[in-house]
Amino acid sequence: MKILNIIVLLFVFILSDFLQPASGEKLIKPKNSETKTTLIVLGKNRTYYALSSKQPAVLNVKGPGKLKIITRIKFGLKAKDELDYSIYYRLDGSEKIKSDFKDVERDAEAKFEDGNSGTPGTGEKIIIELSRGEHSIEIWQEGENYKINARYLLTKLKEKKIDWVSLSPLYPNEPVSLVTGENVVSYYRFSDSKPLKVKITGPTVLRILSRVENHYYMKGRINYRLQVKEGDAIIHTYLLNSIRSDVTVYRKGCGRVPGKAKEIIIDVPKGTHVYKVIPLDKDKNTLLARILFPKKDVKIKE
Repeated sequence: MKILNIIVLLFVFILSDFLQPASGEKLIKPKNSETKTTLIVLGKNRTYYALSSKQPAVLNVKGPGKLKIITRIKFGLKAKDELDYSIYYRLDGSEKIKSDFKDVERDAEAKFEDGNSGTPGTGEKIIIELSRGEHSIEIWQEGENYKINARYLLTKLKEKKIDWVSLSPLYPNEPVSLVTGENVVSYYRFSDSKPLKVKITGPTVLRILSRVENHYYMKGRINYRLQVKEGDAIIHTYLLNSIRSDVTVYRKGCGRVPGKAKEIIIDVPKGTHVYKVIPLDKDKNTLLARILFPKKDVKIKE
């Protein structure tokens, strides 16, 4: 009997390992997509979210990692055997990228859980490589002729260890001391009228940690946008969100509570560059920022 129990336990462990996702993928829910659909694929429930050509689905994710977007077109009862459709996506406010899917067929191994008329098409994939830091991704479908649903899976990648050193902004932004545990760290206060201006020589990477300044009565998650410009050129636009920090406070009380730090990374090409970081939400309070770059790049000369 003991031998039989051991065999059964071993079988359970092996089966559980087999059923676990090999890639460690995490399902990501769009910020603004409430319309969701459950598909049964190979006997398993899978959550998908509706796409639109007018209002993008918005994802906020932290890299490094790989974002997999799986899209499925809905075949009506009288639809052709093969359909074509296109998806657009945009990363951190950059140019839209178009993905075309041709001759997509019905998926014989998938169906709608609610018995919805029609059949899901085969899952068509888009893979987006994400660097370190916070990212915002927007996704649209082209046109409204078909109903298209999407599923979003993030595979986190291990971050490389980097020794960072701080950098002061060019503008006379007001320094603010924050305390986390026994550590005191300097941040700089900035706003749309007093943006953060940074001069740096590449090639290197620029790491900016930003924090919302919350009033005590503010609760929940605060959304805010940052735009990075070099001269008149827009380099990136980030949609970020943060909650009140549980561990970080002001060294000198000011009637506010700092938000949790959100990290963005700017790849700096060779040469000297001056970047301006501008908050885009005029209804928000001031923000705090800490500027860092790799210690190994300290010796890079202009």
